[in-house]
Amino acid sequence: MKAKVLLSLILLCGGLAAPTARAGDAAPAAPAGPPACELPSYLLTSESQLPKVADAVKAGKPLDILVIGSRSTTIPSSESSSYPARMEAILKDKLPPSEAVHVSVEIQSKKTAEETAATFVKLMEAKTPTLVIWQTGTVDAIRAIDPDDFRGAVTEGVIALQKAGADVVLMNLQYSPRTETMISVPPYLDNLRVVAQEHDIPLFDRFAIMRQWNDQGQFDLFNPSRGTELAKQVHDCLGRALAQFVIDAAHLEPAQQQN
Repeated sequence: MKAKVLLSLILLCGGLAAPTARAGDAAPAAPAGPPACELPSYLLTSESQLPKVADAVKAGKPLDILVIGSRSTTIPSSESSSYPARMEAILKDKLPPSEAVHVSVEIQSKKTAEETAATFVKLMEAKTPTLVIWQTGTVDAIRAIDPDDFRGAVTEGVIALQKAGADVVLMNLQYSPRTETMISVPPYLDNLRVVAQEHDIPLFDRFAIMRQWNDQGQFDLFNPSRGTELAKQVHDCLGRALAQFVIDAAHLEPAQQQN
């Protein structure tokens, strides 16, 4: 029974990112700057910086970004519409034409923070990214991992990534009004914030951002019949927000941006 409940919650949490595909579904280009993507500035502001990103762009070196996440990182029926792909497209648009930007994704499906962090040494040796965006917390919340143990695992993971020479951005859980009634989310949100503050790294508050969109009516995240198009729209907005978040945290000057 516990296994069935766990499976159903994992599927629910990934439902927005992995909707049922239909034969013949097209992948239309995401609209440029849709109103639904609007957010208050405080949700895209961080006092922490990304010095290695800034140095790479200033030196004209390639900007390699690694996104480490779960099923909610992807849209299986349209990978080019997922938030990592949209972030890459927006960064290429915002940064100078000579700046090479590459975003890769490492899926750690159904793994806790501790299980994921254990792979970081080998992963960083293989990828050597400038920036790592670590999306974590959902599986730990579903499995009710002790919050202190979760914080310790995230801390160890961040230290491993920094020792390997990368800037780090932490990303918390995605918001779902249905999931929120089934699992206790606040302890994991709080502990991610604590780790980010202790290590002076930016936290991309995906949970608060998606809740803002839901509460303001931009997206109906409660509707159980969420489809591919909604997933694409939300991922497009997340990609745009994350690209701007990275640019701002790196404190890139206007001259270093396209527009």
